[in-house]
Amino acid sequence: MSLLKTNSFYNVFKRSISFSSSLKVWNKDWAPGPYPINDEERRIAAKKYFLLPEEYEPKPDDGFGAGDYPNFKPYSVDARDPFYPWDYPEYRRNFCEALQEDQHFYGEDRYNVQMRPRYSLLQMLLMTASVFGVSALLMYLTNDFFFLPMMPHHIHKPGIKHYTYESPQSHKSEP
Repeated sequence: MSLLKTNSFYNVFKRSISFSSSLKVWNKDWAPGPYPINDEERRIAAKKYFLLPEEYEPKPDDGFGAGDYPNFKPYSVDARDPFYPWDYPEYRRNFCEALQEDQHFYGEDRYNVQMRPRYSLLQMLLMTASVFGVSALLMYLTNDFFFLPMMPHHIHKPGIKHYTYESPQSHKSEP
């Protein structure tokens, strides 16, 4: 009971994760600030994103709320050096490195901006058309008409007598 009477229990409880003021973070804390208008605001925004003031350029104010977020040229994670000692090698990025606004488009398993295709678009279209064309030609040339040889069906038509319904003795030849 002496533990409850002292402030030690309270101090331990106060330092827990739920009461730590340094760990209380909201999404609004990471939201971009307003669009910088003068050089002082640009310098503060560059410092916020760990960039030099010379290389900081905000995204154009198009009304979609990018604010003071830096305007990066798109780069893909897959195109970055895999042998560099990254702080986060699974994302190929370093600590405190500002990400581009659409980072989820350019992950290692997503679209690669720097990729150069092996064949041009015209070559790909011609190869696809040639495969389909050769397949269609082969199907046309080897399309034999197979049928089962059969006698014509005995369908009732006027004037044609298929069955006489006579006794077999009447068809006997006489000696």
